[in-house]
Amino acid sequence: MKKISISDLIFDIFKWVFLVFFIAATLYPILNTVAVALNDGMDTLRGGIYLLPRQFTLDNFRAVFRRPTLMNAAFISVARTVIATLTQTFLTALLAYILSRKEFIFRVPITLLVILTMYLNAGMIPGYIWTQKLGLLNTFWVYVIPGIISAFNFLVIRTYINGLPDSFVESAKMDGAGHLRIFWSIILPLCKPVLATVALFIAVWQWNSWFDAMLFNGFNDNLSTLQYELMKLLSSVMSQGANADSMRNAAEAGNSSMVTPASVRAATTIVTAFPIVCLYPFLQKYFVSGLTIGGVKG
Repeated sequence: MKKISISDLIFDIFKWVFLVFFIAATLYPILNTVAVALNDGMDTLRGGIYLLPRQFTLDNFRAVFRRPTLMNAAFISVARTVIATLTQTFLTALLAYILSRKEFIFRVPITLLVILTMYLNAGMIPGYIWTQKLGLLNTFWVYVIPGIISAFNFLVIRTYINGLPDSFVESAKMDGAGHLRIFWSIILPLCKPVLATVALFIAVWQWNSWFDAMLFNGFNDNLSTLQYELMKLLSSVMSQGANADSMRNAAEAGNSSMVTPASVRAATTIVTAFPIVCLYPFLQKYFVSGLTIGGVKG
C-alpha cells in the first residue's frame, strides 16, 4: 500500500471538514424551511425551530391549497412553462444557428442588435404600451411572445455551435441537405447539453415569474399564475399578522388556530420550489456539461 505523507493526511482532513461544513451550510436553510412549513404557525413565533418541526401540522399547506383559484393558476403556470420553454429554446437555437453561419452576410449587424438588447431597455411603461398595441393584454400569450428570444441564451447557444466542427455541416451540404435539414438533424442533436441548460434557465424563470401576471393579467383570475396567487396569499397573511405582539401573546396562550406569515412563507417556498427540485436531477448532467463545454469551446 502507498504510504500517505503527513501533509497529504492533513490536507485530506481539512478537505473533508470543509466539505462537511459546506454541505451543512447548504442544506440547513432548506431543512429549516421544511421544518417551519410543517410546524404549527403560532408555535413558530416562539422561535427555536431548526431541523425538525416542534408541533407537526399540515395547516400551512392547507392554507396554501385552500385558495379556490389555485388549481387553475397551477395549470396556467405549467402551460406557460412548457410552451414558453419549448418555443423559446427552439427559436433561440434557430437564430443562433443562422447567425453562426459565415455565409450569412447580415450576421454581424443582426448579432450586434441582439446583444444591444442586453444593455438597452426602454423601460416598463413603453413595454406595457408595446404589449397593449400588440393585443396581448389579458391573453395567455403575453407570457410567451414578449420574451421569445433571449440575448443571453442566444449567446450561449451560438458559442456552443461555433465550437462544433465545420466538417459536419460541410458534409451534409455535399449530400444535398439544406440549412433547415442540417439544423434539425445535425445541429440540434449535437447541442443537447447546451439546449438542456438553456431550457432549464427558461423553465425556472417562467415558473417563478409573477410580476408579468400582475402587470398584464392582474384583473383576470382565469389567467393568473401560481406564483401570483401565492404572492397574494402571502401578502394577505402578512397584513393579518401585522400586529406581531398580539400574535405572540396568542402563541403563549396556546392558541394555534392561525397561520402566520413565517409559516405560510415557508410552505409557499416549498410548493413553488418542489417542481424545479424534481426536474433538476434529470437535467443535471446536461446542465453541467452544457456550461463547461460551452465555456471551453467559446
